[in-house]
Amino acid sequence: QVQLVESGGGLVQAGGSLRLSCVVSGNLFSISRMGWYRQAPGKQRELVATISSGIPNRSYADFVDGRAYISRDDARNTAYLEMDQLKLEDTGVYYCNMKGDVGPKYDYWGQGTQVTVSS
Repeated sequence: QVQLVESGGGLVQAGGSLRLSCVVSGNLFSISRMGWYRQAPGKQRELVATISSGIPNRSYADFVDGRAYISRDDARNTAYLEMDQLKLEDTGVYYCNMKGDVGPKYDYWGQGTQVTVSS
């Protein structure tokens, strides 16, 4: 059974940084595109960043504006999201997502980790 478990959220001061982790069970991680999404209160879930399988190709939402870095460790079945210069509007629940990158299509989500940026 595939499970995605996020960690690393919490309360952070504006201007600070965070590092989120997503540990994935099962054997699909290395062939999957990993993504981080977030959902602020009262808003729709939005993409933050993705990283492809293999030779990593990274993409970021415009609002990231150079403040984030997505990475993966296939040996540890773990994806990471690092963000700095955090703003109040970065507050939300951050979700890890795993999609089929080549071959079979699938789409799995973690339960999310809360990030609260305070002034």
